[in-house]
Amino acid sequence: MSETANGRSPGFKLAMVLLVAFLLSIPLFTIWLLVYDREQQSQTALTSIAEGWGGPQVISGPYLVIPYRAEANETVTENGRETTRTRQVWRELTLAPERFELATRIDPERRQRSIYEAIVYTAANEGQAVYRLPADLARQGVDQATLAFDRAELRFGLSDMRGIQEAEIRFDGEPVALTPGGGNRAGFSAAIDASGLAERPLEASVTFSVRGNQRLSLMPHAGHTDWRVSSSWPHPSFTGGFSPEREIDGEGFTASYSVPNLALGRSLVMTGDAAADEMIAPQPSLDPRYDVPAATTEARVGLFQPVDLYSQVDRSVKYGFLIIGFTFLAYLMFDLIGGVRVSTIEYLLLGAALVLFFVMLLAFAEIIGFAWAYVVAAAAIVGLNTAYSAAVLGSWRRAGMMGALMIGLYAAIYALLNLESLSLLIGSLMLFAALAAVMYLTRNIDWGRSAVEAQ
Repeated sequence: MSETANGRSPGFKLAMVLLVAFLLSIPLFTIWLLVYDREQQSQTALTSIAEGWGGPQVISGPYLVIPYRAEANETVTENGRETTRTRQVWRELTLAPERFELATRIDPERRQRSIYEAIVYTAANEGQAVYRLPADLARQGVDQATLAFDRAELRFGLSDMRGIQEAEIRFDGEPVALTPGGGNRAGFSAAIDASGLAERPLEASVTFSVRGNQRLSLMPHAGHTDWRVSSSWPHPSFTGGFSPEREIDGEGFTASYSVPNLALGRSLVMTGDAAADEMIAPQPSLDPRYDVPAATTEARVGLFQPVDLYSQVDRSVKYGFLIIGFTFLAYLMFDLIGGVRVSTIEYLLLGAALVLFFVMLLAFAEIIGFAWAYVVAAAAIVGLNTAYSAAVLGSWRRAGMMGALMIGLYAAIYALLNLESLSLLIGSLMLFAALAAVMYLTRNIDWGRSAVEAQ
């Protein structure tokens, strides 16, 4: 039954066990690649589910853009001589609101395809913006007399216009017609007459509904921005450069952002081509799970699942060496101290079953969720290895001890997965306890003595 024939020392047996454990690292790495591949397939499926609905949305604006006449110098060469000419050109004065208030209601919806589920949303928005002509306009190099107020535009930025449902803008109390495009960025705009701005502040109100998925972001640019967000989704995440006051319960959440212009580090008034470039909203990440770090100029509200099963399976695979190591140590103690001869093939079969646990965990997790998948896979492997141990160790009592050890190991690993902040501490204590037990049990073993010398 055993390959531990006469002449093999305890040290040789330990070396063989370590070799088998090392060989099992190859299928463990393969499983890690399998988790990554399934995750990529999941991302592709989620992108397909949300296709046509709208991506992660980034809202910016509204900005009041007023054309103005300016003089531009140009140098030309005539008859071999350079001549400087002055000509009249049109440029744009871009005004951010003095104050912008936006109220957003996010209605989430679950959409499924096969085993995959995506969270999409419809966001209803209502906002008011107040504009005032700067008193120190001359310091910007702009003469108020050159402003073409009657050719002004109100521009609103939206990163993915596929998700726009309806929109309405009222400027100075009057409804205005909307056109697609927000200058040189995605969004919508309205041609307005802002002549009254020369004498008094003007107000614009906007109402629009937009569809998207994953998250909704606002790029504040006003002198003071107030953004109130509410939703029935109970698992929000708040990222970006600003932190809100929030209330979260089982019925949803509310969040309030208050962002002053001093926190933005930019002027409310911009001129020329640089104004248009600065107002372009950055494109959001297309990755539905691993989001890029939020831009410091955005306030982001994300709608995420509370548990990412692929990241949990990935972390559990990284603990595979602990499960294999502890189980092999127990078998080695039976081999060296209990007098039970365990062959290399038996170690290999036992380890193959332990590796199979992670494949079953991934397969079941995609169907019934991570927690129940963990219970099912662990129960199957513990049952299989306990029954096998009864034959290898020649005793159901010893097999029961092995089964109890594996149950404890799987329970400890599950705790490590859920106690992320304490996982390093608990793991190091487990390793210390195992090393201390092995050192105590093997204190009298002569690792270099062969079985022949022992007789």
